[in-house]
Amino acid sequence: MKKFFALLLVGFVATSYAQPATVVNIESGKISGKTTDDGAILSYKGIPFAEPPVGDLRWRAPRPVKAWQGIKECTRFSASPMQSPPVPFSMWSEEFLIPKEPIGEDCLYLNVWTAAKSDNKKRPVLVWIYGGGFRSGGSACPIYDGEAMARKGIIFVSINYRVGIFGFFAHPGLSADGEKSGNFGLLDQIAALQWVKKNIAAFGGDPEQVTIAGQSAGSMSVNALVASPLAKGLFSKAIGQSGANFTRGNPEKSVAEMEIGRSFQTLGASSLFELRKISSEELFKKGNGNYRPYIDGHVLPAHIADIYAQGKQNKVGLLTGWNQDEGLMMTPMKNAVDYKADLAKRFGEKAAALLSVYPGDTDATASQSQLDLSRDQVFGLHNYIWGLMQDKQKLSAYVYRFTRIVPATGEYKKFKAFHTGEVPYAYNNLSFVNRPWEEADHQLANMMSDYWVNFIKTGNPNGKGLPNWPLFNEKERQTLYFDVKSFAAPMKDFPQLELLKEAMVPSK
Repeated sequence: MKKFFALLLVGFVATSYAQPATVVNIESGKISGKTTDDGAILSYKGIPFAEPPVGDLRWRAPRPVKAWQGIKECTRFSASPMQSPPVPFSMWSEEFLIPKEPIGEDCLYLNVWTAAKSDNKKRPVLVWIYGGGFRSGGSACPIYDGEAMARKGIIFVSINYRVGIFGFFAHPGLSADGEKSGNFGLLDQIAALQWVKKNIAAFGGDPEQVTIAGQSAGSMSVNALVASPLAKGLFSKAIGQSGANFTRGNPEKSVAEMEIGRSFQTLGASSLFELRKISSEELFKKGNGNYRPYIDGHVLPAHIADIYAQGKQNKVGLLTGWNQDEGLMMTPMKNAVDYKADLAKRFGEKAAALLSVYPGDTDATASQSQLDLSRDQVFGLHNYIWGLMQDKQKLSAYVYRFTRIVPATGEYKKFKAFHTGEVPYAYNNLSFVNRPWEEADHQLANMMSDYWVNFIKTGNPNGKGLPNWPLFNEKERQTLYFDVKSFAAPMKDFPQLELLKEAMVPSK
């Protein structure tokens, strides 16, 4: 009997000092997370995947994170990248923005949601890359929560990357300082994918079944990662929502250096050494510029359009599309006369053909055409060409159009199927957005997220109980239209896109 009680006491002590059930071992050490109230999902927030890019590490490629002792608590989001404080504007209410704080340069962290209770489940993985025009955004945005997708059997990972002057910096001193590229935001994304490759098995994920996904600048990032030789072998599928670059719009390195170089004339610093001493707040305030990926000869050895045209991109399956009402008008709407004059000035001999599909007979039709043309120039044309490229190279592509008018009240009613409006549907996160949702919206969110999960799992979005989503090809151009009643049909406005392609895509 004494022996029995002694064993019982040993068992009690061992249990009392056992690690929490959420602890996992990753390459750099042990971390702990949280479980949902029902115990079904584990989440880990604020996992460092690189050293903080501060001080002398500002404007350097991400360095591997240093190992730590003990258990690092990863239960809260890290700081969002350095950017302007989030303020609702235009179509974006606060649910579509990062939290008000914290914001800072120490931002290279990622988050994981998983339902796997052991490291041998081999679940497929989604890595989410946010949008924000390469100037803003962060993984802590409410509509990027990963719990709903994890409940459908995948592992959801969201990552941070540097933006603005901190993330896309072109300066002649970089090469002399040992840096091969100033596309630090893209290098951050690649470093996060390398982390996933090495560590996701500890969360029950399959490192050979990784899908990268993003929206807007996040989709442009996905487009660039598929083109980049540095990302080879880090993912097997791609989801691009409203964003790509097939018009050679990314500047050459020399042009980017000149553009950004003008931003530093007011800073009184002539070298990287001096620039690294400037506070992040002052640098952000005074270092204005058009920051975006550029052709650096390293991350992007050539223009993305040329890499794809030559078949040198990473060969992966694709799910892509755009929204019906995401024309972004940053300047006042023109009347019919001025619209037609502007079209002639911009497109020359191509203007008459474009006017036939983007008409301007009256001020009202000219207004709608400007919105449609903005949508197609910035988003639609690029994702359309991406689908065509896939078909040409005998790679799978599934193309969608989101046409659901997002329910809204007040000023938000006018934005309809707006830019970013599809994100909470695709990731089943309507609960994070304060809108007058109808039952049809919840059904659509469940359907869209099922398609996304199926694609992540198998490379084919189709599944039981879902309307058939055909492969996209140049002949039929079958597109899945997401609305109250979702259906597949030949793309309705491809003639406009074909004319726009002829006008906007230059010969090399």
